[in-house]
Amino acid sequence: MELFKITLLGFLILCALAASLFKNQLISVIVFMAYSLIMSIIWFLLESPDLAITEAAVGAGISSILFFVTLRKIRILSEEDKDE
Repeated sequence: MELFKITLLGFLILCALAASLFKNQLISVIVFMAYSLIMSIIWFLLESPDLAITEAAVGAGISSILFFVTLRKIRILSEEDKDE
């Protein structure tokens, strides 16, 4: 079990670094979603299921949807600027 916790911590650090280093926003949002899912598993292992559910719902769910919608709107606006 200790190896599993260390592996999760390594993935968490890797996701945090990857989300900040990628230049493609879509990939950064996907990595951020993975970060939130790993964080919810860590909260569950720390015996705090209320925070785990909140992190999974808000961090991985709602925030990711809002990021995807924002990226779509930005790309639509940038395509309209290219046409003019």
